[in-house]
Amino acid sequence: MILFRTIRRKHHRLSCLLLGCLTVAACRTEQQETSRKSGFDEFIAAYNKHIRGYLEESRTTTEKEIAEVESRIASASGDEPETLKVRLASLLRDREKWNFRTDLGDYLKISDPSEIPTDLVWENGMDQPEIGDPAAKKGGAFRRYILSFPPTIRPFGENSNNSFRGELYDTIDMPLVSLHPDTMKLIPGVAREWAVSSDGRTTYFRIDPAATYSDGKPVHAKDYLMYIYVRISDHVVNPYAKQYFRENMAQFAVYDDHTLSISLPEAKVFAPAVAGAAIPSSPAFYSDYGPDFSERYQWRFAPTTGAYEVRPEDIVKGASITQTRVKNWWAKDYNYYKYRFNPDKIVHTVVRDESKAFELFRAGELDTALLTLPEYWYEKSEIEPVYKGWIERVTFYNRYPRLPRGLYLNVARPLVSDRNVRLGIQHAINWRKVIDTMFRGDFRRLNAFNEGYTLFSDPSITARPFSIDEARNAFAAAGFTKEGPDGILRRADGTRLSVAVTYPSMPQYDRMFAILREEARSCGFDLRLDGLEATVAYKKEMQKQHDIAMGAWLIDPIMPDFHQFLHSTNARDDRGNLKTQTNNLFSWGRADTDALCDIVRQGRTIEEIKDATGKLQHIIHDEAIFVPGYTVDFVRIGSWRWLRWPDSETTKFAPPLTYDPHEAFVYWIDDDLKKETQAARRSGKSFGESNRVIDEYRITPGAAPQDAPGETGTETP
Repeated sequence: MILFRTIRRKHHRLSCLLLGCLTVAACRTEQQETSRKSGFDEFIAAYNKHIRGYLEESRTTTEKEIAEVESRIASASGDEPETLKVRLASLLRDREKWNFRTDLGDYLKISDPSEIPTDLVWENGMDQPEIGDPAAKKGGAFRRYILSFPPTIRPFGENSNNSFRGELYDTIDMPLVSLHPDTMKLIPGVAREWAVSSDGRTTYFRIDPAATYSDGKPVHAKDYLMYIYVRISDHVVNPYAKQYFRENMAQFAVYDDHTLSISLPEAKVFAPAVAGAAIPSSPAFYSDYGPDFSERYQWRFAPTTGAYEVRPEDIVKGASITQTRVKNWWAKDYNYYKYRFNPDKIVHTVVRDESKAFELFRAGELDTALLTLPEYWYEKSEIEPVYKGWIERVTFYNRYPRLPRGLYLNVARPLVSDRNVRLGIQHAINWRKVIDTMFRGDFRRLNAFNEGYTLFSDPSITARPFSIDEARNAFAAAGFTKEGPDGILRRADGTRLSVAVTYPSMPQYDRMFAILREEARSCGFDLRLDGLEATVAYKKEMQKQHDIAMGAWLIDPIMPDFHQFLHSTNARDDRGNLKTQTNNLFSWGRADTDALCDIVRQGRTIEEIKDATGKLQHIIHDEAIFVPGYTVDFVRIGSWRWLRWPDSETTKFAPPLTYDPHEAFVYWIDDDLKKETQAARRSGKSFGESNRVIDEYRITPGAAPQDAPGETGTETP
């Protein structure tokens, strides 16, 4: 979903010894405590009162700002009137939004079925192509590895924003509705039908009566109110969620056990997908929710509506976590799901070294391996199991928007706050050498933040090239004109041009930054390497204590999200202090950027959003706060031949809008082929080398991209 999927891709590690100590203490605490009421009912009234106060305060503030801007327009001159008029239009839009939300009534509302409009047009999304392959078989165990054991299996709260959360929840939980990973049209999830109000702001959902959690308990509409409560109450540190729900959702209304509506503050493009991204939370599971939530629920798997669960006995601290397919999963025979989620078990084993993980794959202890890095494709996979076809290799071209992989510059830090220094850093980072030496030229330079969206990216933006002259000129403009005995530039007061880059220390990154540092020195720039254990690096970045951070955040394919990265509310608090635990690693905040971020979130037309996203990309480029890194439009995978991938009329290997083909869960284990392959290994029999290229979904330069949902027009429903 848009709120929680964007930030799940950083690798984090935690010491087994420390983790063991923490979990033992948590277990003792749980044994001593007794169950209590969750506080849900009391929260409903308190939060509704809080939102009423927030809306009234926001409306009053907006009215004052409108009066001030109107007064200034009357006496302004030059270009100022036009700027003020843009600001006034935004304020008038805000006023209308506050009025609409106030008229709605309670934010969390228990309504009557008679309040559902009678003129709704209900949809079910059953006209889209199937996902997967009818030849898929159920059963078997799929074996993968993870680099580190997660610090928690909670889906939210402290330390939950780790890479493994995606495996447990983000790719498993079923939202109310989702987007088809090929056509990008709406398909059913927990909701079997949905309808949009005439004003385009409210989406109504009918929950499938068969929908249950993995523990067998039925899903009810009221569970979506619980979903909000457990994520934004004061029992959990979750500032982004609190802000998101307060500002971007107008109302959650429950009409009966299986009908609810979710209203957005404004009519917007893709409104049903945004509203329908919500997932339910089991009241029974959270019956013990309270101030000690983080400790009490640290190792308790939250029941999911999806196909896999984690049983207590399948958590081996520091070693492995196993997901088990839910027996009699309620959606197992439904369109879009019946050919997916095929293995009975998915076993994630901790292997802290990627080279060791590859050796386990080579030995047949792991079923698959990502081979996108050239050293794995060209060298490490040149082995007998590949030559004899026991392991099959595939290059899969996808259509996923390009990850904003690169360097995030923290403008709140000394030196980096100077735009000329940032411009110099842009030219002092030699990504081309990294691409040529580490990636054999197979990868390419990323040009812009949030690149690769069909309508919402500006292809005219080009990353600044490595240039010693350009870098030194920019540094000179910042006052760094003297070269010290070590070759590093200095200001007249002796300030040395030295900035640290924080990154998760792993062989690939260590080698990469060694290259970048050496190249930067030729520009008179000391790029200090701050390679840390992944969890430590992540915590440092969340505390905004970095100068530069290496990042590669997962993004959503429907449209870019700038708000979490650029909006001032994610940069500083009301007192002007840096706000921690947000994804604004730039610490960036400016009025014009805020307004554009709001348009991207709340835009009513494609053209409006397209204009705002283009301007934001140019601001990021012009202010030089992001140094684009490298990108690739394919994934290379090696699989033992018993791990099968689709080759059906509707799905070629995997859906095109998947970042990692494993996330679509369209693969399956063929036990007969496994026995045949293992026998071949013993006898030395060859099936012939298999190297496939799946390019059915490839977008070639100059070709017209496939339309995203709603992109054939400009108006919202």
